[in-house]
Amino acid sequence: MFVDQRRNKILEMIAEKGTVSVNELTGLLNTSAATIRADLNTLEKQGLLIRTHGGAIQKEEAEQVDKMYEFREKRFRSEKQRIGSAALKYIQSGHCILLDASTTCFELAKLLNDVKFNLTVVTTGIATAALLKENPNLTVIIIGGIVRNHSNSVEGLLGKELLQKINIDILFTSAFAFNTKDGLSDFSYYEVELKRTMVAVSNKVIALLDHSKFDKSSIATFARPTEIDLIITDKKVEKETRDFFIENQIELEVVE
Repeated sequence: MFVDQRRNKILEMIAEKGTVSVNELTGLLNTSAATIRADLNTLEKQGLLIRTHGGAIQKEEAEQVDKMYEFREKRFRSEKQRIGSAALKYIQSGHCILLDASTTCFELAKLLNDVKFNLTVVTTGIATAALLKENPNLTVIIIGGIVRNHSNSVEGLLGKELLQKINIDILFTSAFAFNTKDGLSDFSYYEVELKRTMVAVSNKVIALLDHSKFDKSSIATFARPTEIDLIITDKKVEKETRDFFIENQIELEVVE
């Protein structure tokens, strides 16, 4: 079997099943594991699939998995923990803060679970509210709305009226993507609708972004760069991006 024939066969199989393993392909295509791995690597570089440990997954399916809360919660966890720890120092006794339902903000919530001072926490995160309600020093308010499958977030505009009645000192938020042209964007239009209101009612906006979020874009923007006061990330950004932050008076904190 020629190289192109073999690789076309791999793509046919992954289109049919969604996922394939190296061991499965070596048997069906009667070739070595090293050859199959080389084929999968080449096809990934061409943007036709996503490599996984021991095989590959259909690109569209991988993109859907990447949006699932259970997957995102494990991805770059140590980086998110460092970012969450850095964010904690901006919170003072008596503050009313707003946490979105992102996995990075959940790492910050884990630290808030142990605070000894009084604090009001407003959140769209179901897991966040469930965690923080156990701390007697915290007043926890969850924003009402729609809950979807594989999501930790409340969506829609049912909570807009509530948000407009509360004085928010700081919004801590993350995003699926960030770039200097669009700002913070996400893949769920319904969640973005509410996050736009969250940005609008907050006195300060702090974005918690691990390095994988930079120089990307998603479906809908919820915060323009000029609406962000501070970005906390885990790796140094490109000079062009850093210069943009300086020019637009956006603070940057890097916690490597």
